[in-house]
Amino acid sequence: MTIRSVVLDVGETLVDETRIFGRWADRLGVPHLAFFGVIGGVLAEGRQLMDAFAIIKPGFDLATESAAWRAEEPDLLRENFGAADLYADVRPALTALRDAGLGVLIAGNQPLEAGPALEAMELPVDAIHVSEAWGVAKPDPAFFERVRVEAGSEPEEILYVGDRLDNDIVPAKAAGMHAALIRRGMWGYLHAERPEAERADVVIDSLAELPAWIKNSA
Repeated sequence: MTIRSVVLDVGETLVDETRIFGRWADRLGVPHLAFFGVIGGVLAEGRQLMDAFAIIKPGFDLATESAAWRAEEPDLLRENFGAADLYADVRPALTALRDAGLGVLIAGNQPLEAGPALEAMELPVDAIHVSEAWGVAKPDPAFFERVRVEAGSEPEEILYVGDRLDNDIVPAKAAGMHAALIRRGMWGYLHAERPEAERADVVIDSLAELPAWIKNSA
């Protein structure tokens, strides 16, 4: 196996979303623990994340609520993230991957605003891409074809890193890429316990594990 490019998801791969969902809990007027518990429950049942919002606030509409929140608090982070939300292993791991001569890209399901937010962090990567700018999102095969083009590598030379089986591991493998499942965040721990996790080339607890694994897999 020869890996030339590593492409990483954003939420719960690079960015700790705890504060984001904490702010949503505040917005919805419920304790953090209650909101996180409801989220965990719906995800464990295989339901969609937005089901948790609808349970807390029947009739919840994300676009409407986000627009109202933006109008009320335009200068705050709201459902967005900043450099303080990066996991501690991100910068050292990305640097180690670059030092190993690998191409390193970020590509995830994110709104347009996430692009400038990530760019402002000055991460040691070759490029940053978000799904809204591409007009296609995971798990659409077209997203992973775009990843291949941007990486400039053959599918079998790309390692895609993410925290979800449905959005990351399964479609990346279907596209002919290698895939690493990271055990963190609301999906990562749950998905690592599922039989489909065997489809990942490797299951990791930290991005710090990637450089050595890639080197030993060559």
